[in-house]
Amino acid sequence: MKGLRGVIGRVRGWRRGWHERSKLQRIDLYTRSTLAGLPWVFLLSWGLLPLLPVLGQGPVPAVLAVAFFAVNTALCVLSNRHLGAAFAHHRGTETFPVRRLRLPAALLALLTGLMVALAATADLKDAGLALLVLDVPLAFAIPYVLLVPVRTYLVHCAVYAVVLVGLLAAVGVPAGLLFGAVLSMLVVILLVLSSVRPSAWSMSVMWQAEEARDMQARLAVAEERLRFGRDMHDVLGRNLSVIALKSELAVELAQRGNPAAVDQMVEVQRIARASQQEVRDVVRGYREADLPTELMGARGVLQAAGISVTVEGADGPAGIGAPAAVQAALGWVVRETATNVLRHGDPTHCSIRLARTRDAVVLEVENDGAGAADPLDGGGDGGGSGLAGLRERLGALGGTLTAGPVGDDPDLFRVSATVPLTASGPGGRTASDPGRPTASADGERATGDERAAGDERAALGERTASGERATPSTPPASPSPDPSALPEER
Repeated sequence: MKGLRGVIGRVRGWRRGWHERSKLQRIDLYTRSTLAGLPWVFLLSWGLLPLLPVLGQGPVPAVLAVAFFAVNTALCVLSNRHLGAAFAHHRGTETFPVRRLRLPAALLALLTGLMVALAATADLKDAGLALLVLDVPLAFAIPYVLLVPVRTYLVHCAVYAVVLVGLLAAVGVPAGLLFGAVLSMLVVILLVLSSVRPSAWSMSVMWQAEEARDMQARLAVAEERLRFGRDMHDVLGRNLSVIALKSELAVELAQRGNPAAVDQMVEVQRIARASQQEVRDVVRGYREADLPTELMGARGVLQAAGISVTVEGADGPAGIGAPAAVQAALGWVVRETATNVLRHGDPTHCSIRLARTRDAVVLEVENDGAGAADPLDGGGDGGGSGLAGLRERLGALGGTLTAGPVGDDPDLFRVSATVPLTASGPGGRTASDPGRPTASADGERATGDERAAGDERAALGERTASGERATPSTPPASPSPDPSALPEER
C-alpha cells in the first residue's frame, strides 16, 4: 500500500512539475526526451529482435549476442548523458569537451567488432544484419551530429560506412547482404541528420526569441528609469541652484548685519516648498496610470513579444466616460497584468475587455499562458505584491479584484477588476469627484485653493530666481540685492 502511495505521489509530482513549466520549457523537455528515448526504442526493437534467434545457435554466438546487447545499452546510457551538453554546445552556451567522446567512440568500435563477429559466426537472417546496422551507430550519432558541422558529420559517417562494409565483406558476408547494410547505413545517417539537427535548431531559435523578449523588457525598464531621472533633474536642478545661490547671499548679508538676509531666506523657503510640490507632481504623474495610454502600451509590448492582443470596449463609454480616478486605477491593472504576463507567462493570445454597467466599470484581462504560475506574482488570497498592490489601489475606490484560472484549463488565466463609479474612497472622496477636499489623519486639509497656492508659490520661486520681488501674499520683501553690490559693513 505504501509503495502504491509512493508511486501516486511521484506521478502527481511529475504532473505538477510539468504544469509549472512554461510552454517553451515544455517543448524543450519534450524534444530532449524524444531524442533521448530514440536510441532505446532502436535498442529494444531492431537491436534486440535479430539477437533472439542467435541465443540458441551455440555458446559462442550467444555470448557475442549478450555482449553486443550489453555494450549497446552502455552506449545508449552515454548518449543520454551527453545529449544535454551537446544541445548546449550547439546553442553556443557551453563547450563540449572532446575527451568526453573517447569512451563512446571506443564503445562504438567494440560494438562494430561484435556485430562483425556475429555476422561471421552466427546465422543471421537476411533482415537481421540490416537491422543491426541500423541500430549500431544511432546512439553515438545523436549527440555527435550536434557537435560537428554537417559536412564533417557526413564525411565521418561515410568513412565509418566504408570501414563497416569492408569488414563485413572480409568475413564473407554475401553481396546482397552488403547492399542491404549500405542502405541501412544511409537510412540511419539521414534519419539522425533530419531529426536531431532541425530539432536543436528550432530550440535554439525559440530560446533566442525568449532571451530577446527578456532583454526588451529590461530595456523598457531602463528607459523608464532614464525618463524619470530626466524629469527629476529638470524639476530640482534649477530650483536647487537658486536655493544654493540665495543661501550664500543670505549668509553674506547676515554676516554684514543687513536685514535683507531675512527676505532672502523667505525666498529660499518659498522655492523649497515649490520644489517639494513639483516633486510630488512628478511622482504622482509617474505613479498614476492613464487607461488609454496603458492600453496602447500593453498592446504594443505584447505584440512585440509575439502575442496576439485584442482590446474590446476601449473606445466606448467604459473607456471614455469613466472618471479619471477610475481610469487611473484600471490603467494600473492593465500595466501590472501586461508586465507580469510577459515575465511569468508564455501566452499566444491576450484579450482585454472593458465594459460599463449602470454603476461600475469592469475590466477583464485574460491570457492563455499562465499554467500553474500566477501571472500576478501570487494567487488567491495569499497573493504576492502584484496582486496585493492592485487590490489596495482598487480598494481605495471601493473596487474589487479577482484573479485565477478559467474553468478547468490551467493555462487560461483571467484578471477581473470592478470599480464603482460612485464608491467612496479614502476620506470620503468619490471616484466621480476626485477633486473634493479630503482630510488626512493629522487634520491637515488638501483643498483646491491650497493646490493653487502651491502653484503660485512655484511661480513665485521662478520669478525670484530671476531677481523679481515677492508678491503681496506675504509682507513686502525688498529686492534681492546683487552680491557684487553688497553694502559695506557698518
